[in-house]
Amino acid sequence: MNGPTRGFWCECWTEDAADAEGPTRLASFDAYSPVEANNWVATILRTISPALDTAASQEAWTRLHDDRIDTRRALLRREPWTVSITHVSTRITWTVRPALFLPLAHRQGLELPACAHGFRPRMSD
Repeated sequence: MNGPTRGFWCECWTEDAADAEGPTRLASFDAYSPVEANNWVATILRTISPALDTAASQEAWTRLHDDRIDTRRALLRREPWTVSITHVSTRITWTVRPALFLPLAHRQGLELPACAHGFRPRMSD
């Protein structure tokens, strides 16, 4: 990656209605195409749907099949997209947002900036 690259930042959050702490992020994923972002969410929904209660499982399959065209269109337009399902008292939410990924500087074979040589760690007492 030589310069900024367009992609999508994907996250999976859970929130228990009985828990006062709020949502907890379970996973995140950097996708570099709309297809990759969509597949990340679809794979997780397919994987967990057998363990969900009947209503949540049906909701997951509706999202996977009936809503897939709208999902693809939104991602192709680089629009944020969210899907949520509720299992018993737990709400699971996937978010996909357009992102601009910046390349990281590699330290091998490159001269470090002058300030890097001025840093001297202190010895703890």
